[in-house]
This record gives sequence, structure tokens and C-alpha cells, in this order.
Amino acid sequence: MPLKVHQPAPDIYLPSTSGNHFKMSRDLVNQPAIIYFYPKDFTPGCTQEACSFRDAFSVFRGLNITVVGISRDSIETHQKFKKQHQLPFELLSDRDGSVAKKYGALVPFLKVVRRITYLVDANHKIAAVYEDMFGAEKHIQQMVKAVKG
Repeated sequence: MPLKVHQPAPDIYLPSTSGNHFKMSRDLVNQPAIIYFYPKDFTPGCTQEACSFRDAFSVFRGLNITVVGISRDSIETHQKFKKQHQLPFELLSDRDGSVAKKYGALVPFLKVVRRITYLVDANHKIAAVYEDMFGAEKHIQQMVKAVKG
């Protein structure tokens, strides 16, 4: 199950396509974020979702909201995916699924990452959550609605 609104967001420490490790408590001090979990780079739904976040990126940037995508793919695969689709945000590699598990985004036994998107406020509490495995484009619509709402 996904985390609930008002629940503290677990800290994240994962390798990033920037070449550094992303640590939410260090890199997003007093800053909100969109954190989206997705199953796999280069699959149709995940590509559509990433490109939709890319296309709506100016909305989030204009509100000083950082966007990060997380899957179990390697940094090398993430870098290819990011370059091919010109993604203006970082992708984080959660190879063992430990962060996805903390966020309720890991399917037990199958170890597949579920498609869940969180809006985390500046105090790192969950402000909005949206889960829909097959409606990738709805994640962006829901987050835009949440940040403007």
C-alpha cells in the first residue's frame, strides 16, 4: 500500500543520473518534490509517463518543485533513457528495491516496482499520492492538480 497523506516521507539515498548520490534530507532542504516510482525504463507506459513529466516540467520548476523518477534499473540504463527522451530531471537507481519498499511501491514476492507518484511538501511529508499502474498520463495530471490546488 502507498504511504498516506500527512505521513512523513522516508529519506532517500540512491545513485542518480547526475553521477552523485541523491539524498532527500540533504538535497531537498525545505523544498517540495515529486517522487515517482515506475516499473522499467524503455517500456511504453514508463516512457509515456517520463515524457509527460518532461512536458509538464516547467509547471513544477516554476513552483520550485524537484522531480525525480525511481526504478530498479541501473544508472547506465537510466542515463540512456534520460538522454534518449531528453528528461530534464534526475532518475534514481533503486537496484534492490529498498526505497520502493519503504514507499509502498514494491510488489511483494515479484519485486516489481508499482507506478506510484508522491507530492512531498517542503517538510518532507506526503502532500498527495496517486497510484495507477496502467494510467501513466494520469499521474502527471493528478500532480499538476495537486500543486495548483
